[in-house]
Amino acid sequence: MPYNVSESLCPQNHRCPIIRVCPSEAIVQDGYGLPTVDKTKCTECGKCTRYCPTGAIHKTN
Repeated sequence: MPYNVSESLCPQNHRCPIIRVCPSEAIVQDGYGLPTVDKTKCTECGKCTRYCPTGAIHKTN
């Protein structure tokens, strides 16, 4: 199951802190825009959900 970033919970006014905790470099961000998860790189380790300070990233059903 892939992860998604909630636009309503992500402030998008800074460099996303979960980028540096992703061991597979699956989180990408263009400038200060909404980060996205590259589903081809994501190993579904769950680190991003634990480290996101706003709880904006979640697993999709």
